[in-house]
Amino acid sequence: MKPSHKPAAGPLTHFDAAGQAHMVDVGAKTETTRVARAQGHIRMAPATFALIESGSAKKGDVLGIARIAAIQAAKRTSDLIPLCHPLALTRVAAELTLDASRYRVTIDVTAETVGRTGVEMEALTAVSIGLLTVYDMCKAVDRAMVIEDIRLLEKAGGKSGHWIADSDK
Repeated sequence: MKPSHKPAAGPLTHFDAAGQAHMVDVGAKTETTRVARAQGHIRMAPATFALIESGSAKKGDVLGIARIAAIQAAKRTSDLIPLCHPLALTRVAAELTLDASRYRVTIDVTAETVGRTGVEMEALTAVSIGLLTVYDMCKAVDRAMVIEDIRLLEKAGGKSGHWIADSDK
């Protein structure tokens, strides 16, 4: 199936006919392999970046702790987002990379499951918490860090098929 770059069309699914919020009934959906990939960044002062890069931050291995936090967050998404279904995740991978030219850390998370609903929220939650963990671990030296550009990059599986974000956003 050719991936789509178009925004999803249709009604908001978390509201019933009377406009009341509800959890979407996914019981009739087919179980398929579902994958989502999300990304975000945190910009910081050069000195903060150097602390992370050298591994000498006071609280320890910033990238390693952020990776674990991201994975844990993906597993706990339904506890944080009220209308998300609890999912049995089959894989969560969080990759953190350093960009010395921009003094930023990028996190890229892939979440996977076999089920009746997608894992976009799990990937996005993991990115958010991973970046917040970097902030938490470095805030003593740099409260001006900026978390930015958290977005879904790709999703596959289910009735809506394969979707890839436009690269120019």
